[in-house]
Amino acid sequence: MAVEKVFPMTQEGKAKLEQELEHLKTVKRKEVVERIKIARSFGDLSENSEYDSAKEEQAFVEGRITTLENMIRNAKIIQEDADNAGKVTLGKSVTFIELPDGEEETYTIVGSAEADPFEGKISNDSPIAKSLLGKQVGDKVTVQTPGGEMFVEITKIN
Repeated sequence: MAVEKVFPMTQEGKAKLEQELEHLKTVKRKEVVERIKIARSFGDLSENSEYDSAKEEQAFVEGRITTLENMIRNAKIIQEDADNAGKVTLGKSVTFIELPDGEEETYTIVGSAEADPFEGKISNDSPIAKSLLGKQVGDKVTVQTPGGEMFVEITKIN
């Protein structure tokens, strides 16, 4: 039997996934079923684009529900570890400056399940996070990115 993938995440991230799952099950699922029912009433299903569209949405919703249930079931909540105080770890925000004279940037390092770059949350699997994990304030770090090397200095960890 295959080993289930573990999804590291914050308690907040797990709660957000649980809310999305609840919404999909209680609201979205019913909306899609209603769309299918209406589309069926139009008659001939072989050339019924509304029906096809509703069935595609239903497949997406059901797939997302399955994915979310798996992620929540295999969630591993990130705990603060006394050994890692002052170090960049999952769940912490890290501020750094791109060297030699870049602007200051802040990201929270989270598991892939709750990554959202637009909210400043990057996956622990990203090149930046991989390079920063385990480092401390003042450390100068080389980050291997698809666009080449980037050099940063960590200025703050929360």
